[in-house]
Amino acid sequence: MNKIYIPILLFTVLLMFSNCNDKETERKQISQKERDKYAELLEDANRYLTTVDAERIESFAKRRNWEMQTTKTGLWYMIYEKGSGIKAKTGQIALLNYKISLLDGTLCYSSDSLGAKTFAIGHGGVESGLEEGILLLHQGDKARLIMPPFRAHGLLGDMDKIPARSIIVYDIELLKLVLVKK
Repeated sequence: MNKIYIPILLFTVLLMFSNCNDKETERKQISQKERDKYAELLEDANRYLTTVDAERIESFAKRRNWEMQTTKTGLWYMIYEKGSGIKAKTGQIALLNYKISLLDGTLCYSSDSLGAKTFAIGHGGVESGLEEGILLLHQGDKARLIMPPFRAHGLLGDMDKIPARSIIVYDIELLKLVLVKK
């Protein structure tokens, strides 16, 4: 862990616990100036972590000779096999085969063991990076999506196989798109 990150994290944790008081103790009023300072520190920490994540993803992709593109929101993607089907749109049901792994290669989840994933595009319930990535694809496409933590499972991970603040790699095949009838 970087030496700059640790003090910022400790400061944030101490700040959170310092604001938890017993019922018998009056809550301290924090001035607007103090709130602004805390907000600035948290924004700085977030910018730093976002930069570190982007550098890790870039290095990972370069080592594998993957020609990735990035979206404005921080999703990295590469369509490595083009399908001939319709383009994905919000409101459709997507059916896909997938493998989800960490940057160190640890396989977390796979349709091989869990079955194909189905979800309604644009209705949540999946990682925001997956929602965005699917909308870049056509039925039959095969692609890799690399999601920084803020586009995947965030600060806490998924509380199962994906650890806190993990960058995840989705390898997907968009099998089918079905329009939902209203």
